[in-house]
Amino acid sequence: MYQPTLAQLDAAAATVYAAMPPTPQFSWPLINEALGTEAWIKHENHTPLGAFKARGGVVYMDALRQREPGLRGVLAATRGNHGQSVAFAARRHGLQARIYVPFGNSVEKNAAMRGLGAELIEVGADFQETREHALRVADQEQLHMVPSWHEDLVAGVASGWLELFRAQPGLDLVLVPIGQGSGICAAIAARNALKLATRIVGVVSSHAPAYQLSFRAGQSIAAPVTTVIADGLACRQPDPQSLGAILEYADDILAVTDDEVAHAMRLYFRSTHNLAEGAGAAPLAAAMQLARDGKLRGRRIGLPLTGGNVDAELFRHILQGP
Repeated sequence: MYQPTLAQLDAAAATVYAAMPPTPQFSWPLINEALGTEAWIKHENHTPLGAFKARGGVVYMDALRQREPGLRGVLAATRGNHGQSVAFAARRHGLQARIYVPFGNSVEKNAAMRGLGAELIEVGADFQETREHALRVADQEQLHMVPSWHEDLVAGVASGWLELFRAQPGLDLVLVPIGQGSGICAAIAARNALKLATRIVGVVSSHAPAYQLSFRAGQSIAAPVTTVIADGLACRQPDPQSLGAILEYADDILAVTDDEVAHAMRLYFRSTHNLAEGAGAAPLAAAMQLARDGKLRGRRIGLPLTGGNVDAELFRHILQGP
């Protein structure tokens, strides 16, 4: 089980800060009013890529270059933010990046990856098919594939959690969206390294419930993916490494519907004028569930707004909702 020391996480954070500054955390009055409690929003939508993944790619690529100085390029499978992270970090090191995405992927995330210099290839009906194809190509062509979960990715992402926990060490609960698990594993690593008692609860899409089903069963369970809005949560098969940490250290996993996510996206925009993509709004959607059930009274909570990379046309449609 990957359990880095605080010194190791601080060293990874130093690598992150060579590429980007820390992001802010704010407690917005209208969000607090809607939840009936004090909430601190960690604005990972303010990274250079508009998403938390920027942190992990920088640390991973730095360590990879030290291990393999002769490396010329990398490839990855993604729905968007992981691919942007890989392309961003590869370009910093003068490496070529080939990124595989599913057909029908976010138009604007695709454009962002191309803008970062990546070669973009569409293949597969969903992320799992895309990932399996990329793995075959990596094996056939002897290329380095950047995984969706790795200790270096987790260490980099943990820098954001160190920032939040050090700024607000008295949080009772944080809610963390789960795609392939690097975000929640980073939250666990930071909390444990700082020896805090904060509860960590994962959030999945009701239309992609693999991690919730696996958490409840205590073993990996695949599930179909039908979410339209929360593409960053579109996981059909849990990553075995992240699942191990989640089973041991997470306190619970909640599921939110696309309608609830859309409501949270509107609330973020109307209350803070920040864009939130579906996965980025999922923690707020889960907090709204808990608030309706009276489970947040007197509890200070942390909500990572993990990304704001949403296509304009989709967001226009969502804003028209109630």
